[in-house]
Amino acid sequence: MQPYIKRSKFDVKTACAPGRAPAAGVFRVRSMMRKSKTPMLSLKARLAAGAAILSAGTILTALTLYLGLNEVAQRLDAAVTSETRVARYSTLSTQAATFLVVASEAVQTGMTAQTRMDRITPVTDQLRRTFTQLHRDVEQAVFAARSLGVDAQSRYGTQSLGLARMEALLGATLSGLAEDTDDTDRLRAHIDTFAAGLDSLLSQAVNTELLFRNNIMTGIGDLRLQLTRIALAIVAATLLAVAVFYLGLIRPQFNRLDRLRRAATQIGQGDFDVALPVSRLDEIGQLSAETNRMARALLARREDVQAQWDRLNDTIAQRTEALRSANAALEEIDDKRRRFFADISHELRTPLTVILMEAQIGKTGSPDPAAAFATIEARAARLNRRIDDLLRLARSDTGQLALDPDRVMLCDLTEDVASEVQAEVDNAGMTLNMDAMPDVAVYCDRNWVRQVLVSLLRNSIRHARAGRHIHVSPELGDDHAGVSVTDNGGGIPAKDQASVFDRFSQGNSATANEGFGVGLALAHWVITEQNGSITLTSPVPVEQALGDAPGTKIAVCLPRHNT
Repeated sequence: MQPYIKRSKFDVKTACAPGRAPAAGVFRVRSMMRKSKTPMLSLKARLAAGAAILSAGTILTALTLYLGLNEVAQRLDAAVTSETRVARYSTLSTQAATFLVVASEAVQTGMTAQTRMDRITPVTDQLRRTFTQLHRDVEQAVFAARSLGVDAQSRYGTQSLGLARMEALLGATLSGLAEDTDDTDRLRAHIDTFAAGLDSLLSQAVNTELLFRNNIMTGIGDLRLQLTRIALAIVAATLLAVAVFYLGLIRPQFNRLDRLRRAATQIGQGDFDVALPVSRLDEIGQLSAETNRMARALLARREDVQAQWDRLNDTIAQRTEALRSANAALEEIDDKRRRFFADISHELRTPLTVILMEAQIGKTGSPDPAAAFATIEARAARLNRRIDDLLRLARSDTGQLALDPDRVMLCDLTEDVASEVQAEVDNAGMTLNMDAMPDVAVYCDRNWVRQVLVSLLRNSIRHARAGRHIHVSPELGDDHAGVSVTDNGGGIPAKDQASVFDRFSQGNSATANEGFGVGLALAHWVITEQNGSITLTSPVPVEQALGDAPGTKIAVCLPRHNT
């Protein structure tokens, strides 16, 4: 079936043939390419520049947000630290009030100096721990204020002076209370002095911390306003850059790509009259020029493909006819083979059944001919077994042939073979020389291997009768054992040796019609299916030859049975 190919309105052979003027589409492409000689940035470079600008805006936005959030985080940390110090000052105030109550009670009850000190020591220890924590907080605040300048560090450093004064006031009060005196008024004077001085210093420290915190929160509000303005400016600039990038670069390229897509669709439908404008020499312009060139090349290629398709159809038709003829020949051969086996089985079974019945009657009716009848029965049974073998061979191509390998002594096997063919050898006027077989065992199907060896000897009787000699000798190896059959016949031509093991392949000898090819094909299959080997040598080497004739030697080897 010839493929249908739509003919284009644009003929590339007409357009590009020597001596002819270029077609209109080609002329338009070339003229537009000549007009666009002005150097310009490639599409990749322009896209990269636009992407770089947008990336720069993104990076600037991210950097601004990072710096602003970092500044806000620092200020919030400072505010949280200030709140922590205010809380510690509140704790200090509570502990000082407790100290005043305990000290006043000790003075009013007239305790001794040692008892008073023991009574107020736990509260004093709490006050000193709080002072220590406040000193640590102030040091951290001074360290954290390095980025804010020397003035901010100085303001935080003044807190240490207030703490030092409060500690000094506490030390003076403790020294007064530790005096060994019973003067209640004097002792209360120390307590009153501590209360008045500590209250003033605590109020000053708390007010200073609150001022610091308020200043920090005010700075956070100002920073947020600045960040908002910067973010709005960046958003406006980004939107402007995106608009310019899209309208000035992206959308025109989309229009050019749409034209390319329509041209590709047109080419896909078999219309190669494509003439894309090549206004720029960037990547899309180069792609447009290549698309124009591809359309012209496809037009030329279409006719070439059509011619090749015609030749391919002719070749397919020829090969189909050859396959049909080969199939018919194979069917005829297979039909003849099956008919042969069916006929020979039918012809042999009827007389064999009669022989078996007569032999059994002879054995039971008269004692004199018992030996003869026994021989008849044995021969008939052997022929019956041959019929079964032929039937199994007839089924072999369907995969129904089954081998039953077992341990077999090589000497017993060759003895059976010799006894089966000895009469035929004698009738042919030939001599069968059989060497002594070693006491080795092989692993094989006894019945089928016996049939193979008998078939090899009968082939020698049939084809090498003039040589008058057949020699059977052992073939031994480390992991295999077998026998070889050598005759003194005319041999097998070298050109036929490669195919003698093929099914229904026969040589050119005068006796080819007697079935030489069938026997070797079956023998080869039986031996190789049992992991053995069968080899043919013709002519036989001089040192192994039985006479002056070329001769043929066939060796059969089987795997040894290791006991």
